[in-house]
Amino acid sequence: MAATAESVETPFARIGGHATLRAITERFYDLMESDPTYAALRAMHAPDLAPMRASLPSFLAGWCGGPRDWWNDNPGKCMMSMHKPFPIDATTAGQWAQAMRRAIAEVAPADAEVAQAMGDVLERMALGMARA
Repeated sequence: MAATAESVETPFARIGGHATLRAITERFYDLMESDPTYAALRAMHAPDLAPMRASLPSFLAGWCGGPRDWWNDNPGKCMMSMHKPFPIDATTAGQWAQAMRRAIAEVAPADAEVAQAMGDVLERMALGMARA
């Protein structure tokens, strides 16, 4: 029997929905704030990470097939254009990717295949933002 659009679970559902994406985001920013490995990355961010902690799970939800609230709240914006003003180099892009991979691994979503794919794509996106 062929799968219908209604029977195919999105990556958002497979990863664990909002709860898992919030947990990944919280762990990601906790690592950025507490681990000196990510000092250069942390230095690029505002002192208060609360707005980003609130925004990233919504972005990730829409990005992986869930509710598109982030896009509805930020019409015409994308991650690449929003990060263009920042001096992202290979070091800080690599730190971002490593911290995100650690956060995903430590949260350990039940669907390891989707978690691995999410980490792979986010790493490529982060490294693609490096300009120096």
